[in-house]
Amino acid sequence: MSTGTGLVALASGKTAGLLHAFGRRAYFARDIARGLRDPGTWIPETIRQMQRIGVESVPLTVIVAAFLGGVTAFQTRYQLFPGVQLSVVGLIARQSIVLELGPLLTALVLTGRVGARMTAEIGTMRVTEQIDALETLAFDPVAYLATPRFIAGVVMLPTLVMLANATAIFSAWATLVLATDVRTSDFLGGLRLAFTAFQVVYSLIKATCFGAAIAFVCSYEGYVTEAGAEGVGKSTALAVVIASVSILVLDAIVAAVLAPFIQA
Repeated sequence: MSTGTGLVALASGKTAGLLHAFGRRAYFARDIARGLRDPGTWIPETIRQMQRIGVESVPLTVIVAAFLGGVTAFQTRYQLFPGVQLSVVGLIARQSIVLELGPLLTALVLTGRVGARMTAEIGTMRVTEQIDALETLAFDPVAYLATPRFIAGVVMLPTLVMLANATAIFSAWATLVLATDVRTSDFLGGLRLAFTAFQVVYSLIKATCFGAAIAFVCSYEGYVTEAGAEGVGKSTALAVVIASVSILVLDAIVAAVLAPFIQA
């Protein structure tokens, strides 16, 4: 009986903890939305965050996408059975990059670069009491810190994903033409095969969800950082892990909901 009571108490405690964590994040999301009512606070900071999240991430995005396209092209070409039309390489490369690898890998890479930076910046402000100072100056800290980062993440990640997709497809073409027996006409024929505009929209929907997840998770973990340098380190590591898992979960959800609509 005592063992059963202990298990019930443990389960109740875990459930209460999960509900408490969910509630805190829901209130934080409400505060981000409420911060939109103060454009004078978040607009200037949003522009700066768009540069830091988007423009400064272009070199890394291009490098990752270039290698992604090349590897995808090689793997696709040399997995084909003899006699299969070479145009299939262009089709498979396009579908792999645009629908899955481009958005997913770009988001995961930027989680480490952008997300960790967000958490560390806000966490440092928390432990050095700069957030408390903003409150004493009648500034809404969420509107100043979280809202601009959320907007910048939602806007800039789709932009980076489109750049990554284009770079990866170009890299795939160059790799195939220069290093294999696939001709440009074969690749372009497969690239056009069964293409629909919704496939690009599908990639953008994924990128928007991933950008929102990165910005929200990392801003929240930084905002609730505990005191001390150790607290900043823990929050940063936790934010990267949670954001990465959130991206994978969102990827599965979007695929389950929208995959039937991408058929040409």
